[in-house]
Amino acid sequence: MKDFIGTIGNIDFCRVTLAHGELYIQTCLDRGNSKATIAKKLRHIKRLFTLAVNRKQLDENPLQYIVMPKASKKKINIYSDAQCRRIEKAAQEYTLEWNPEKSVKWDLIITVALATAMRRAELLNCTWADVEFDAQTIEVNPKKNTKDTWEWLIKDADQRILPLTEEIVQMLVDHQAQQPEGYPYVFVPPARYDYIQNVLRPKGKWTLSDSRLKVVNNFKRSFDKILIRAAVKMRTFHDIRRTAISMWFANGMSEYDVMTLAGHSTFATTHKFYLAVADDLIHRARVATAQGLRQKLVHFGAHSIFDHQQKKASSHNYLPQNDLSNGQGRN
Repeated sequence: MKDFIGTIGNIDFCRVTLAHGELYIQTCLDRGNSKATIAKKLRHIKRLFTLAVNRKQLDENPLQYIVMPKASKKKINIYSDAQCRRIEKAAQEYTLEWNPEKSVKWDLIITVALATAMRRAELLNCTWADVEFDAQTIEVNPKKNTKDTWEWLIKDADQRILPLTEEIVQMLVDHQAQQPEGYPYVFVPPARYDYIQNVLRPKGKWTLSDSRLKVVNNFKRSFDKILIRAAVKMRTFHDIRRTAISMWFANGMSEYDVMTLAGHSTFATTHKFYLAVADDLIHRARVATAQGLRQKLVHFGAHSIFDHQQKKASSHNYLPQNDLSNGQGRN
């Protein structure tokens, strides 16, 4: 709304018209926003006006008939199995080179992300209380403002419980044993936690938005360095989540189950991943079919050549080699 007001002015909300929405779209385009970003902003703004209609504060939504910018369908980027192995190896090497007091344990956070499809903010706001070692699960929970934790809210859906493997549980056990006592967050380095707790929060410089975006400094820069080391094309940490979701589909999980585990608020979001994996399955089926047909065609072609040679031999009165002994054959 601040962005919207910055464009149309701080006018009475009852005076907002469709023209204001169209002006906002053009302003966002001129600013360089993508069409997908603009459409997302408009959906949020339209929702607020819909609430005003529902509460009888407006007769109708002024943006009800606005034409949303149409963005082309984006390809869902995922990491291949080979790329995942290289990324995990590079993350292990990168982690060993940095002070554990100040740096994220990258090999662990990437492994957990691949296993659970947790978002970056969900991982960085995960506490040891969210990990059930005996049950081998990790829970995504909102956090309240306490003396030890800061407020954080889950995107889209309510809290959810995700499975861990025995190997990952052991990695978490080893990581907890190496952490100083009294630090509640699983993936926040102790030095960063101390700075947030002792400097930023007391000065009122820590907001709800910061708990989503600024938990760890230089997160993207460090991840980019890991990708470079792994010789993997530059992508985002969120693509690890996409990889995990696609992997669930590829291994036969239902759309409802994946939607529940991924924490999607709408079925449409989950369905995009399903279609992407389905497209990949079609491609792989095409490759397998092509290979099978190729073998059949090679076999068929060999027989065709043999038949052609037999016909040619017959037309020239050629005799089989085992009949040459009767003296009637030709060289």
